[in-house]
Amino acid sequence: MARQHKKESISHILLRFVMIILGSLLTAFAIEAFLLPNEIIDGGVIGLSLIINKTLGDVSPIFKFSVMVVLINLPFVYSGYKQIGKTFMISSLFGIISLAVFEEMFHGIEPITQQPILGTVFGGLVLGVGVGLVIRYGGSLDGTEILGIILTKKLPFSVGEFVMFINVFIFTVAGFVFGFENAMYSVMMYYIAFKTIDTVLQGLDETKAIMIVSDLHEEISSAIHDRLGRGTTKLHGKGGFTDRETEVIYTIVTRLEVTKLKSIVYEIDNNAFLTIMSTQETRGGKFKSAIH
Repeated sequence: MARQHKKESISHILLRFVMIILGSLLTAFAIEAFLLPNEIIDGGVIGLSLIINKTLGDVSPIFKFSVMVVLINLPFVYSGYKQIGKTFMISSLFGIISLAVFEEMFHGIEPITQQPILGTVFGGLVLGVGVGLVIRYGGSLDGTEILGIILTKKLPFSVGEFVMFINVFIFTVAGFVFGFENAMYSVMMYYIAFKTIDTVLQGLDETKAIMIVSDLHEEISSAIHDRLGRGTTKLHGKGGFTDRETEVIYTIVTRLEVTKLKSIVYEIDNNAFLTIMSTQETRGGKFKSAIH
C-alpha cells in the first residue's frame, strides 16, 4: 500500500506565503532604491526585464519591468510545475506577482544612494536577502534556473554552467544599454547577491562534518562527547592497503568548534587521520549550535 503524504499545516502554509511576500518586497525595494537609480541590473529574468524596461519602457506600458518580469517568467514557472511540482509553481507565481506589485508601489521613490559602489554593495545585500527568502520558502523569482534544469537534461552542460552562459549574455547586453562601467558594477552586485542568497539558505551557523580514523577511536569518541558535548557515530571501515578492519568516527561540529576538536584528537593520537567537510545543512537528532 502506498504511503500517503502528510498534508502541510495551515500555519506552515501561512508562514511560507508571508516570507515569500517579505522576500518579494525586499527584492522590489532593492531594485527601486539601489539598482535603478545607479543603472545597475541583476542577472536572469530580473536583469532581462530591466533591460527591456530601459530600452522600450517609454514605447508601451507592456514593456514596464512589473509586466515583463511576469510575462517572461510565466512559461518557465509552468515548466517548473511539470518538473518540480504544483507547490513550487504556486509559490513562484505568487512571489513573482508580489514582486511586480511591490515594484509598482516603490516605483519613483527617493533613491537611498546614487553612488554606484554603495548601490552595488547594499543593493546586492538587500536583493540577496529577498531572493534568498523566496527560495528558502519554496519559490523562485527567476525562471532561468528552471529552464536550466529542463534543458541540461538534453544538453552537455550543468545547471550552473547554463545559468552562467545566460548571465554572461545579459551582462554583455547591459554593457551596451547602460554602459560597460555599469555592467561591471552589475556583475559585482550579482556576486554579492549570490553569496547573500547562500547565507540566507544555509544560515550563519555553518557546520562541519568530520571523519576520524584512529586506532584509539574509543578514547577519541569519549573525549569528543565529554569535552565538546558532541555525539559521534561509529562507522565500520576497512583499510584499502592493509585490508585491516577499523572503526571510523563521524561527528558534526560548528566551525567555531573545529580547532578544539582537532586539539582533542591529536592530544590523544597524533597520527589520527581527519577529513573535514563543509555541510549544506544539519537537521534532526540532538544537534544544537553551541560554543563550549
